[in-house]
Amino acid sequence: MARRPQTPLEERPKTRRVAGLRGLAPFLAPYRGLALATLAALVLTACVTLILPVAARRVVDSFQSGGELLDEYFLAAHIIAILLAVGTATRYWLVTRFGERVVSDIRKAVFDRVIGLSPAFYEKILTGEIISRITTDTTLIQSLIGSSVSVALRNILILAGGLFMLLLTSAKLTGLVLLIVPLVIVPIIVMGRRLRRLSRENQDWIASSSGSASEALSSVQTVQAFTHEPRTRSAFSEVTEKAFTVASARITMRAVMTAVVIFLVFAGIVGVLWIGARDVREGLMSVGELVQFVIYAVMVAAAVGALSEIWGELLRAAGATERLVELLGAEDQVRDPERPEALPMPAKGAIAFENVTFHYPSRPEMSALDNVSLAIAPGETVALVGPSGAGKTTIIQLILRFYDPETGRVTIDGHDLRRLKRAEFRRALALVPQDPVIFATTARENIRFGRPEASDAEVEAAARAAHALDFLQALPQGFDTYVGERGVMLSGGQKQRIAIARAILRDAPILLLDEATSALDAASERAVQAAVDEMRATRTTLIVAHRLATVKKADRILVFDHGRIVAQGTHESLVAEGGLYAELARLQFTTGGLAD
Repeated sequence: MARRPQTPLEERPKTRRVAGLRGLAPFLAPYRGLALATLAALVLTACVTLILPVAARRVVDSFQSGGELLDEYFLAAHIIAILLAVGTATRYWLVTRFGERVVSDIRKAVFDRVIGLSPAFYEKILTGEIISRITTDTTLIQSLIGSSVSVALRNILILAGGLFMLLLTSAKLTGLVLLIVPLVIVPIIVMGRRLRRLSRENQDWIASSSGSASEALSSVQTVQAFTHEPRTRSAFSEVTEKAFTVASARITMRAVMTAVVIFLVFAGIVGVLWIGARDVREGLMSVGELVQFVIYAVMVAAAVGALSEIWGELLRAAGATERLVELLGAEDQVRDPERPEALPMPAKGAIAFENVTFHYPSRPEMSALDNVSLAIAPGETVALVGPSGAGKTTIIQLILRFYDPETGRVTIDGHDLRRLKRAEFRRALALVPQDPVIFATTARENIRFGRPEASDAEVEAAARAAHALDFLQALPQGFDTYVGERGVMLSGGQKQRIAIARAILRDAPILLLDEATSALDAASERAVQAAVDEMRATRTTLIVAHRLATVKKADRILVFDHGRIVAQGTHESLVAEGGLYAELARLQFTTGGLAD
């Protein structure tokens, strides 16, 4: 069954009108000058276009009167053509540049916002859907600002100017033309409601399709290893077909609306022209006046037809704008304080949890930490052990303030993290995660991610300390080898050592190791453990591990179970004490099992 967009369509705000485009106002405001210049060029081209029927009338009537001033009229026509060409080119350049500038600002604003949102936000939405909003939705807005709005305003001016000139040419025929207007507006209103809903639903399914593809491609090895390709293809195909079905309904509705509007407009105008032809035959108006009226009538009809089409574009862009505004206004559960305290640097590295209770937003019924209190002294090495899901990694995530505790507080050097600016206190932290993140760049830049201003010598020294120097130098271009997306060219152990080198380069007073040696073979683990032993001598170190061999040298070991600390001490004292740690040690050191 096709996966629905993560936030059900029924729960999302619907686009009721183009007022949703008001969300663009903050991005348009800085470019008022460019907008006014664009408007001026647009008015110029519209006015020149409206002069053309008058010139045509003069030429026709000149033929009937013997051809006097014929050359002058054709010279004027050439001048009008030049003005129209220059004005149109200027309008295109201005409006296209305007659209590109505004959309670039929107993309940057949305990305700046989402890159700083806490992990709790990403529990509710696929990253592929966010990417779809940044790309597909902004493309719609770019088309709107860089084309549709310009065309709409031009047609509005031509519609208004054409109606005024029609009135000057023949009030009688213009009155008949105006009778057609209600017939055109009614289907736009009726069908527009259905079109608005389909436009928004279409964009939601496109985003869902992008999310599905992103999820599958980012896990392609797992998909292939479990021969899940047919089911994955089927799931993606179903979501994509659903998007196509909704798009087809939207296209059909828009096509029907366009056909109805154009038919009503032109059918009405043909009837009006029949009456005009009778007036010419009876001498009530000249041929030139009828030609002028015909041209203006065609202009007005074309403008109405164009506006009916652009209306659909406006509605789609309004829906896209609402979706982007949703991201810009997304409520983040973790926020910096308005008046943050200053954490003295360099930090000493004291960490404390005071009666902390926490549930993950996606698992509110399960307590990740239950009234946990602990204190870690500066320079102390503390290991966190216990079964999976016991709360060990949650400790790391709360220290990084990816989440806030529901009760209690977490402090560094006595400062509550909620009273500190995240970007400031995180400079005191270096993380080696269980699943190391390797970026699609060179090995050197992946290590330098820990401290962007570091020199090449410092990068290589960090690699040496992480025992990564030998394999990095053996790569085709050494440190400057491109390692592929997610480090596809590297083994699991190699990626882990690059992550450790990154943490070493950061040189932070607090080191967080979350299963940092889980992907290493025995020889590599011993080498990295030696590097960790050197690092921990000068900083506070937290080690999360299942393999107890990596934590035996810790100053203190905290044993977690069901979100609580059930025991603490050294390796020897905990083994002698019996209980959960002793059982884990017996399984690993006696039978070689894993404490999972």
